[in-house]
Amino acid sequence: MESNTSDGSGIIQRFISYLTAERGLSKNTALSYSLDLRKFQWFLLQREKDLPVFTRNDVLDFVQTLRDGSYSAASVCRFLSTLRGFCRYLILEHGMAEDPMENLESPRRWERLPKAISLEQVTAFLEAGERNDKGGPLTRRDSAMFELLYSSGLRVSELISLKVEDISFDAGFLRVTGKGSKERIVPLHARALEKLKRYVENERPEILSKRRSTYLFVTRRGGPMTRQCFWKTMKSLGKRIGLDISPHIMRHSFATHLLERGADLRSLQKLLGHADISTTQIYTKVTPDRLKQVYSKHHPRA
Repeated sequence: MESNTSDGSGIIQRFISYLTAERGLSKNTALSYSLDLRKFQWFLLQREKDLPVFTRNDVLDFVQTLRDGSYSAASVCRFLSTLRGFCRYLILEHGMAEDPMENLESPRRWERLPKAISLEQVTAFLEAGERNDKGGPLTRRDSAMFELLYSSGLRVSELISLKVEDISFDAGFLRVTGKGSKERIVPLHARALEKLKRYVENERPEILSKRRSTYLFVTRRGGPMTRQCFWKTMKSLGKRIGLDISPHIMRHSFATHLLERGADLRSLQKLLGHADISTTQIYTKVTPDRLKQVYSKHHPRA
C-alpha cells in the first residue's frame, strides 16, 4: 500500500460516503464514525503519520490514550468498532496488506454497567409528566413521549423519527426504523396507546395549527423534535422531582424491568433492536435478583 500522508481527511470522507451509500447507515451513525476517525487521525498526526498508514501498535497506543483520558470501556469499544470497519474498507478499496485490527480484543464492556432506575422511580417520573399535562399541548406531547419511551424501550433517535403511519392502534404496535435502517415491530401496552391516540387526535393538530407534517411528535414549526431538546425536557422534569434521568436511562430501565419479570434474552434483543445478542446480554449483569428467583423456582432442592 502506498504511503500518502496528505489524503487522510479525504479517505475518511470517502469512507463515510461508502457507509451511507453502500451500507445504508444513518446520518447520526456516519457522523459518529467520522468523529472517531478524525480523533484517531489527530493522534497519528502527533506521530508524524496520517491515514491510511498505521500499525497495530498505533492502535494499541491510541486505546491507551483513550483509557488515560477517562473514556469508558463502552466508548473505547465504539472506537475499536469504527477502526475495524475502517480497516475492512482499506483492505477492499486501498489495498491494505495487513489488518492492524485482526484478533484485537475489545476491553470488557462489563466494567461500566448500564444505569437503570427502579419501577417506583419510573412511575414517579411518568406521574410527574401527567401532572404537567395542564401546561398545554406541548407538555401533553412530552407526557405521551415519556410513556411511549418506557413502553417500548426505543432509542431517542428512533422516538423522534417516528411517523404517524408507523402506529397501528388496532393491532397495538409500532413499526420502528432502527440502526442500519433495519425495521422491527414493537408492541405497546394499552396505556401508551391510549395516550398516543389522545395526542394524535387533540394535541398534535393544535401544535401544528394549519401546518402539515409526517412526523408523529412535532414542534410549533411543524418539524420533529431534536434529540437535544427531548433530552433537556426529560432532564428538567427529572430534576424537578430529584431524579437523574435521560432517554438512555429509560431504555436501560425498560430492558432491566422486563428481564426481572421473566423476559428471555432473544425476545428482548428483538424489542431493543440489537443486531448481536451479546449487546443484550449486558443487562443480565444488572439483575442478580432475577438469578436468585430462577434458582429458587427451578432448583429441586431450593
